[in-house]
Amino acid sequence: MAVQQTAGRDPYFPDNGDARYRVHRYEITLDYRPGPNRLAGSARINAIAGRAPLTEFQLNLADFKIGRVRVDGRQPHYTHRGGRLRVRPAKPVRAGAAFTVEVHWSGNPKPVPSPWGGLGWEELEDGALVASQPIGASSWYPCNDRPADKASYLLSVTTPSAYSVVAGGRLLTRTTKASTTTWVYEQSAPTSSYLVGLAIGKYQTVLLGDPGPGGIPQHGHIPAELLPEFSRDFARQPAMMELFQDLFGPYPFDEYAVAVTEEELDVPVEAQGLSLFGANHVDGARGSERLVAHELAHQWFGNSVSIADWRHIWLNEGFAKYAEWLWSERSGGRTTHQLAALAHRFLATLPQDLKLADPGRKFMFDDRLYERGGLAVHAVRCALGDEAFFLMLRSWVRLHRSGVVSTQAFTAHVARFTDESMDDLFDTWLYQGELPPLPVPKGSTASA
Repeated sequence: MAVQQTAGRDPYFPDNGDARYRVHRYEITLDYRPGPNRLAGSARINAIAGRAPLTEFQLNLADFKIGRVRVDGRQPHYTHRGGRLRVRPAKPVRAGAAFTVEVHWSGNPKPVPSPWGGLGWEELEDGALVASQPIGASSWYPCNDRPADKASYLLSVTTPSAYSVVAGGRLLTRTTKASTTTWVYEQSAPTSSYLVGLAIGKYQTVLLGDPGPGGIPQHGHIPAELLPEFSRDFARQPAMMELFQDLFGPYPFDEYAVAVTEEELDVPVEAQGLSLFGANHVDGARGSERLVAHELAHQWFGNSVSIADWRHIWLNEGFAKYAEWLWSERSGGRTTHQLAALAHRFLATLPQDLKLADPGRKFMFDDRLYERGGLAVHAVRCALGDEAFFLMLRSWVRLHRSGVVSTQAFTAHVARFTDESMDDLFDTWLYQGELPPLPVPKGSTASA
């Protein structure tokens, strides 16, 4: 059962999202032509007003031409500038009442600017890719763009038939008419707006392993020329899935897919039920296998169990980093404690001014957050011992499946699995900048 946390305006991105309402479902229809990079879309958004009557609200949407806006079938007053579509319904929505917004838009999609470069819809040499973390979703559809507002999605995309469309979720239909094909995907699990992934390209689709009865279908979508390398680099992903289900609990979605573009990406990017890799992550030598594990782990940590706002991003990245170490240990590589020691030595050479529980927007994707996040998880494991740690972890994932969490919720959860106070551990690892000593496994006096 999902446990929801109340969440207001995101302190890192106060212009994104609107806490006065929440979305229940998006139904998005797109027509995309790769050559001219032309997108035409319509969205039907089913939402619920908050505790106060809704006299106005906003959606995030980039600089497209707006063709039509309706609220419960009636034309509202609206303005659209600076990436925000401000809507004033003809009649205020009652507190707690359901309402429907319809938006039509068109134009040439492009990434939205951010401190980390362009985010969201990216036109490729032959296709397109969507990687929206953290604020890029508005580059291609109108949304309440904050991680705490999770909704189900029905996504219909029409493209020239030479192209495949890959999205997170279950492919319901694929219908070809004349020279175009329409792909319809359903993502029934609650999904944060930035986690709606999309890849459009000329892909070959392969099945990764045999899921068997009750197993998780895993597919790869890759350019045909990269298939030999991909087959080796991702060969152990089914074993990762098996391990992570054993350690974290059942995979939280119906399917899992990976898509590889012909172009290079700085880093892979997670979406709900889907991870996106660049051609540079496929070398035929398993050179990026830790990243394969990292992105898969995000399906539990970040996607199913989502953060209330971006201050808590270490809960996504720290656990995904630790999953890399767990996979290494269980697959015959370095142990978690050896990798923790390496991370600790690395962090000791860097400035110690990052506070994990609230790193600030500037440092939310800093390498130190990933490494220190993994170390903080390791510190909890060392303090609890393996039996209590993995029991705690599976309970955390189960209780908050499809929900929204915070650092405070995590520390309170951990405290239930030990009779000893964890206050000092959490204070030094999460709220202080100085790097604490390397954690030592419970009952051990040895250092790495």
